[in-house]
Amino acid sequence: MIQADNLSLIRGGHQLLKAAQFSIFPGQRVGLVGANGAGKSSLFALLRGEIKEDDGQLHVPNGWRMASVAQETPALDTPARAYVISGDAEYTAIRQQLDEAEAKGDGNAIAVLHGKLDTIGGYQISARAATLMAGLGFSQAQLDAPVKSFSGGWRMRLNLAQVLIARADLLLLDEPTNHLDLDAIVWLESWLKRFEGTVIVISHDREFLDGVVNNIIHIERQTTQCYSGDYSSFQRQRSERRAQQAQQYAKEQQQRAHLQSFVDRFRAQATKARQAQSRLKALERLTATAPLGDEEPFDLNFPEPSKLPNPLIQLDNIHAGYSSAGEQTIILQKVHLNLVPGSRIGLLGRNGAGKSTLMKMLAGELPPQYGLRQVSPGLVIGYFAQHQLDTLSLNDNPVTHLYRIDPKASEQSLRDYLGRFGFTGDRAYAPVGPFSGGEKARLVLALLIYQKPNLLLLDEPTNHLDLDMREALIQALQEFSGAMVIVSHDRHFLRATVDDYYLVAHHQVDAFKGDLDDYSRWLEEQAALIKAELRDNNGSENSANNADSLQNRKAQRQAAAQQRQQLKPLRDKLKKTEAAMEKAEARMHEIENELLDTELYQSENKERLAKVLQEQAQLKSAQEQLELDWFELSEQLQDSE
Repeated sequence: MIQADNLSLIRGGHQLLKAAQFSIFPGQRVGLVGANGAGKSSLFALLRGEIKEDDGQLHVPNGWRMASVAQETPALDTPARAYVISGDAEYTAIRQQLDEAEAKGDGNAIAVLHGKLDTIGGYQISARAATLMAGLGFSQAQLDAPVKSFSGGWRMRLNLAQVLIARADLLLLDEPTNHLDLDAIVWLESWLKRFEGTVIVISHDREFLDGVVNNIIHIERQTTQCYSGDYSSFQRQRSERRAQQAQQYAKEQQQRAHLQSFVDRFRAQATKARQAQSRLKALERLTATAPLGDEEPFDLNFPEPSKLPNPLIQLDNIHAGYSSAGEQTIILQKVHLNLVPGSRIGLLGRNGAGKSTLMKMLAGELPPQYGLRQVSPGLVIGYFAQHQLDTLSLNDNPVTHLYRIDPKASEQSLRDYLGRFGFTGDRAYAPVGPFSGGEKARLVLALLIYQKPNLLLLDEPTNHLDLDMREALIQALQEFSGAMVIVSHDRHFLRATVDDYYLVAHHQVDAFKGDLDDYSRWLEEQAALIKAELRDNNGSENSANNADSLQNRKAQRQAAAQQRQQLKPLRDKLKKTEAAMEKAEARMHEIENELLDTELYQSENKERLAKVLQEQAQLKSAQEQLELDWFELSEQLQDSE
């Protein structure tokens, strides 16, 4: 197992870890969480042996094969599939030895090496690589394209595929979902659940963590706390621990005040001097419980827009795309969209389907090739996209960036405003260039919110934000009174902020009748259809059979969509029941914690105790009924499907 014992780590003059303790057992899937800058990536570097601990020990079992995602990919002429296969070090080594043996004509060595290849499944590695790449979103045509032909995001996917094909005992995954779309994330989640080795993953995607990990290591205040369960379980356990810590701290402070009061009153009196001295020693011996001392939470609340015209923006029969060398490439066509105050839309679709193109068109950055884009007077757009982080002036500080928007504002008011986003003290005057991706994203959000938008266009706004910042943004968006269109691969973020989904696919933008679970099923149907089409195209005897099979699949697709629509009320009812069960469980935890308080059993609290016990009994009964309802609904849904 991996064992950290009194581990201390200092990087760049900052103490990241101090006397940290944790254990990771073989086969565990661990989520490593903590605020940006807490030391998560540095701990990965320590596990890889790239840096050394400053004190204590970090033991990794000898012989464990470790794999982690490379952060850069050179512009190689190597075919993509061959690049992925090279991630299997054992296969690569045997293959190299085999080439050498064949060059020497060493028959015995050739036979032995072919046996080794057969043992490790080397003859199936090309198919295995293709399967991994397909799961990560690569098309059949891309499998053997040169690595240098891919963009940075797709090269990161190739690096991830390299890691997944490796015969590793330990996978270190640092933000593996950042460059993936939703269908690839769902696939990766499923793959990691089947992986038999040990996984440590850094991620700010709450739902991905819930789906993958069974343990959490939380880095906070230079030390580590270990929790069993997924991320949601960690949040509950952490809240309970913090509540107990706060209660202990309050009691301790009360005891300190009582002892100090006695010492102050009687220290000068000869008759009480010995007792005062005894109290003073007791005060010195009293173990100090640290206060929670959390930073102020981020305050991302949007100010009320100055105007809320209705509609805000309309797209009528829009065709959008790009022109290059006199040729036009159509990305979207016949788009109709009407955004009014209160619209909360999430865009679904694969990477490259046109989601960002639609966002640029809504923002006015990309003129339509055909059709009409109408905006109402008073429209103020707040557009967040990844390329906007690059528009920040790297030599200027956050205060200067705000001055450009509001030259008449006082310096103090701007500093107060920036403090809401974590830019306090000297940080408000620090140049933006060395800022982390998360800090730059926070600054772009601060500039956006300052302008009081009534239409928000958010294209992957959470990519560089830690979990606390994401929750703060969710709360702010839930209270936003304007309209918003969001592109995000963070399912928890989408579920908590949007009401309606639009599917961008096949050059069209259409309302999607369903939720994210329905979208996952739609993706599975599409993947199955693609596999069937490939199989038919490879093995069909004539085009007529192909046409018939395509027509049949179209009918199957329509039937599946109709079934999804018919089952939606039942699924919605099931989700409401699940939400009620979670709420009841959370309240039961609160009651159980309340019953642990010994003061509740004193005579003066008799009436309060009776009420708590009565509520506990009623809640147990309600939980039993909810469970029965849940089982009945689940069976109905299963039978219908």
